[in-house]
Amino acid sequence: MSTITTEELAATTLLRFATAGSVDDGKSTLVGRLLHDSKSVLTDQLEAVQRASANRGQEAPDLALLTDGLRAEREQGITIDVAYRYFATSRRRFILADTPGHVQYTRNMVTGASTAELTVILVDARNGVVEQTRRHAAIAALLRVPHVVLAVNKMDLVDYRESVFAAIAEEFTAYATELGVPEVTAIPISALVGDNVVEPSAHMDWYGGPTVLEHLETVPVSHDLAHCHARLPVQYVIRPQSAEHPDYRGYAGQIAAGTFRVGDAVTVLPSGRTTTVTGIDLLGRPVDVAWTPQSVTLLLADDIDISRGDLIVPSKDAPDTTQDVEATVCHVADQPLTVGHRVLLKHGTRTVKAIVKDIPARLTLDDLSLHPHPGRLVANDIGRVKIRTAEPLPADSYSDSRRTGSFILIDPSDGTTLTAGMVGESFAAPEPVKDEADDDGWDF
Repeated sequence: MSTITTEELAATTLLRFATAGSVDDGKSTLVGRLLHDSKSVLTDQLEAVQRASANRGQEAPDLALLTDGLRAEREQGITIDVAYRYFATSRRRFILADTPGHVQYTRNMVTGASTAELTVILVDARNGVVEQTRRHAAIAALLRVPHVVLAVNKMDLVDYRESVFAAIAEEFTAYATELGVPEVTAIPISALVGDNVVEPSAHMDWYGGPTVLEHLETVPVSHDLAHCHARLPVQYVIRPQSAEHPDYRGYAGQIAAGTFRVGDAVTVLPSGRTTTVTGIDLLGRPVDVAWTPQSVTLLLADDIDISRGDLIVPSKDAPDTTQDVEATVCHVADQPLTVGHRVLLKHGTRTVKAIVKDIPARLTLDDLSLHPHPGRLVANDIGRVKIRTAEPLPADSYSDSRRTGSFILIDPSDGTTLTAGMVGESFAAPEPVKDEADDDGWDF
């Protein structure tokens, strides 16, 4: 494994990316090839893969085994869970999420891509764009992933023909553009033999673009949230009440977006009380300014009733609070989500009771059509919901902030995560649907 000095590592930027694709498109093989050829695999890991491959009668190491860690995955040759890998080159650090390809595990892609700044979607050159390819592109668009790479794999099985690659790239790019994906980069590869993964291919002289690793190392990292709306979800109220700090009262949390400075006028939501930042503690030291994703403690000029779940924001840039949330969701639980479902809604550090008032539409990904009022969403469904919360929520639109515009719905009986939600309109928002049901007796 190549050695990177501490100074070199500190100077590099971080890219979070996810891989996705249909079954047997070669996702795990691509990830294994990427780790192997970039010399990011430890010797004992490679030896373990070589032994496992030999036991299965394979002459060459099966690099997919570097990520398919579950026994069931290795026996079936598929990816089931999201596999996270951490590696680095001299130019950038990476957190990689290898997500499953089966339709019944589509919800796992939501987990892997929810924090990604780039998604690599694989397509088998022999099969072209299929329904699951469109599903993954739609999820990437819903999650506002800023960069999408189309990796057309197994080019060696179609004799490295440029026409095959061009047709697939054109079809996918047209679909992704319709979804609103801002950037698509198509790369022809063969993960099995290493063409255009880390090293340029000797078999595709017609292609003059970057390899997968070169693109990952050079793509602009657009996750700089320091210039977005400042948001601090309060995680903990610190009151030592010690002889050294008898009157200390600080509000601790990780800055979700933006920048806070001493002297800023801030508002605490949902109460709406205003005050001023008098101090910022970072790692035990006072600082004048702090930004995302730093974990800090804010000191305020006034003693205000603030607790876990409250949101501290600039007074001049405060989001609206509401008890009526309209969102695009991906249902991830086995039990369906139905109209009238009582749930817990977790937004940032705040959890409130809520009820599903309406499910205006369910999205069909093959043609992006909307089926009005399906009444329920089942596992892997994407749809629109209207939710009424017991308490006001200061939620941003997901298009403005992926951190403070997202939430999850939880089953209050056992804590199961039911649904991942994104506040506001999606790429295919339905027309407003008038509520026919009344308050039906709920007191909120």
